[in-house]
This record gives sequence, C-alpha cells and structure tokens, in this order.
Amino acid sequence: MRLSKNLLTETSTLQLPEKVLQFGTGVLLRGLCDYFIDKANKEGIFNGRIVVVKSTDSGGADAFTEQDNLYTLCVRGIDKGVPTEENIICSAISRVLSAQSEWNAILETAQSADIEVVISNTTEVGLQYVEESIRQSPPTSFPAKLTAWLYERFQAKQDGVVIIPTELIVGNGDKLKEIVLKLCAYNQLPARFVEWLENENSFCNSLVDRIVPGKPKGDALVELQKSLGYEDELVAVAETYRLWAIQGNEKVKDILSFANADSGVKIAKNIEQFRELKLRMLNGTHTLLCGMAYLSGFQTVKEALADDMMEKFTTNLMMSEIAPAIPYKIDAKVAQRYGRDVLDRFRNPYLDHQWISITLQYTMKMQMRNIPLLLNYYKEFNTVPQYFTRGFAAYLLFMKAVKVENGKYFGERDGESYPIQCDSAAYFYDVWQNHDAHDATKVVEAVLSNQELWGADLTKLKDFTENVTTHLSNMMVIGVREVVSALNVYA
Repeated sequence: MRLSKNLLTETSTLQLPEKVLQFGTGVLLRGLCDYFIDKANKEGIFNGRIVVVKSTDSGGADAFTEQDNLYTLCVRGIDKGVPTEENIICSAISRVLSAQSEWNAILETAQSADIEVVISNTTEVGLQYVEESIRQSPPTSFPAKLTAWLYERFQAKQDGVVIIPTELIVGNGDKLKEIVLKLCAYNQLPARFVEWLENENSFCNSLVDRIVPGKPKGDALVELQKSLGYEDELVAVAETYRLWAIQGNEKVKDILSFANADSGVKIAKNIEQFRELKLRMLNGTHTLLCGMAYLSGFQTVKEALADDMMEKFTTNLMMSEIAPAIPYKIDAKVAQRYGRDVLDRFRNPYLDHQWISITLQYTMKMQMRNIPLLLNYYKEFNTVPQYFTRGFAAYLLFMKAVKVENGKYFGERDGESYPIQCDSAAYFYDVWQNHDAHDATKVVEAVLSNQELWGADLTKLKDFTENVTTHLSNMMVIGVREVVSALNVYA
C-alpha cells in the first residue's frame, strides 16, 4: 500500500490556500521548514500550504504526484536525555511544479493575493549572481527566477512578500537581495519596481539547524516501511533538535505566524547569537574532535559519545573552553543549555554521523570555527586551553599524509589508509616531508607560525606551541586515545 490522502484521518488541511512558494524539494526543507508549517496548519495557526518549485523534470513517475504530495517525517533522537520516536505524515505541500516545463504556472502563482512567503534552499552554489535575462522561460539561476516572479507580482499589483533563503551563507537574505537588485539593473527594470522591491518586501537572513539524513536505505528502509504499514518514496528521517532562526521585525512576525506552533522557530531582530552558538559549540566541537576521535578508533559520533572517556573530554572541551570563549556576548546559561542540547544530538543512537566525513575541508573549518575561539580564550584568560591543544595536536597528526595517489593524499590509521580531503593537504604533506617526522617540534612551529593560514602567528600565544608539541609527540609515541585519556585522569 502506497501513502496517499486515503490514509489521512483528518483532511481539512488539504483544503487550505497556498500561502508559500518554495524553491527546492530537498530533505532539509521538508524536514524543517515544511515541518513547522505542517505543524502550525494542524493546530489551526498558519493555515496555508506550500507550492514547491523543482529545478528540473524528474525522470519517470513523480513521487509527489503519486502520493498526493504527502510524505512521512520520522523524527528520531534524544530530547532532554530521553529517546524519542515520532512518525508524522506531512500535508503542507499542495503541489510541485517544474521550472523547466511549468514556468508559466509558477509565474501565475505571483498573481495570487494569498501568497505571503517565499522560501529557498538551492545550496550555496545556487545563491550566485548570473548575468542573464529574467524573460527566459525559465531563467537559469534561482535569483533570476525569483526576480522574474517578483516582477510578475509587481505587475499584478499584489502586495510584497517575506523572502527567506535558508542556504548556508552568512547574511543569506542580504546576499539574495543584493543579487536581485543587480539583476534589476542588468534587465533595466523600471525604478518603480525597484522601489516596490525594496520597500514592500522583506529579505530575511536566516539560519537552519537540523540533521535530516533523508530516506533510509536497504534493510533499514524495509523495516521502517513495515513499521509504518505503507510504502513512501519520500520518507525522511530527522533528528529531534530543530532550529529555524529568522531575522525580522514585527511585520515579519505577523506574517510568519507558524512560528507560534513550535519553539524551534526563532524570529528576532538579530540572529547572530544563534549563529555563534551553532558555529562554535556544535560545528567547532565537531572540528576539534573529528581527527582525535577518528585516530582513537571511533567511526561515528554516537560511538564516541558512548565511550566514557570521549564523553567526558567532549563535555569539558565544549563547556569549559569553547562556551566561555565565544567571541560574542552570550548569556552563560543560554550557552550551557545549548551545550546540553548538542550533547544529546551527539549521542543520538539513530544517526550514523561519520567522523571521517566531518574531516572534509578540515583546515578551512579549523580557521573559521576554532581559531577565533582560541584567540578569544587567550584574550579572556591568557592561559592554555588544555582540551583545545589536544584537539589541535590530533588535527596535525591527522593531516600527516603518508602517500599520494593521483593527486590525492592519504593518512594512515592502524595500518589502513584514510583520505585527507582538504585543500591544504599538499601544504601539510610538504611540512611533514621537509621536517623530521619523528620530531614534532619543527612541524608544530612551521604550522603555527603560518600567518597566511591562521591570520595570526599562533606561536606568540603563551605556552601554546610547547603544549601542542608535547601532545603531538606523545600521540605519535603512545597513541591519540592514550593522550586524551591522560587528560581526563589528571585534569
């Protein structure tokens, strides 16, 4: 049996007007933004459905059409220390239109007075300026499609809308508005439209945070659909934690009434606090742990957090060194509460988050997420962050390539090779090759003094070089796990 509206016990939400235009069909949108709207609709709050735009025609049968645009979201995780499971049939999507073959139908939605919100997630690459005519059918880029749609709406004399890009770019709303205005200039659109665009529409910066692995595979999918009692081609798994932070004023709050249905939606004049918490305590902790955990023999995040030694190290790193070093004024209680949520997410038994995948672009992540923490820690306390130094030493050891094949670099763990998928892999290969591999001192000094890499000479930080060198040397001799364990015993 296939999922369809016949399986719904309540169908009143299927009659709601279309109030949202969404560019993208991906699992993040369906597992987070559409989830919030669906929840609000079922509580009689927002009362609006979503028209989804997909960029291409899918081959063969369309699962959305076959399933009456319904899909199941399977929420799995830990909430305040308690494992939770919930299966939700989401009915917020009204229809899915192809930009390639149904562009006129998409433009027709701009004439609807009911449409109030535009959402997008076209990946970071999709939020780029492409110099093109918006009069194509359809335009190539997402910003050009949006500009064409907004111009159609202006000509129809309809009200402006709230536009919320969710692409993972800082200032994504500002960036999208900038691109749209450039497209207006290139296409020589009238000044009255530009004035309407700027004064009657709200481009909101936003931040999304929820792990949505998507559709399970193999036996896991078979077992899940057996438990559901029906087949669902669009089924997706999501963690319990959810956050959609949207920068907006009171007018935006009034329009986005779905925020009243779930505390995971935060509408505020400034969302920098949410960004800093995620970037430092979630992403920054991941970055400082990934090399260490992988070289200690752990494959997944949940596996490491199930280990007493690694759990203690993670907790101390996050709560005692990262939280107080965030380079943004955040209430300590807020940071501690967020930290507890992050630990629950790390422990999630339903997600197989691979450490090796987190090492992707390891150096860039260390630059962006952790070095500002390190510098601010010294500014605040002028002493060595003991957990941070071990994480950094493990990073240096992970970046030690032992072979190069077809331009790709590989390290070694317990006699087996692993990929070093980082743009700085060649640099680190040269550093390790040009210094005595058995003497960590020169390697550490060379890397820490590289101001082009870090934006600062890290050897100037009090005792940092000496501590990293000691830990790296010990890791090379007795092992990474042993060095981590020793800190937990004597700290």
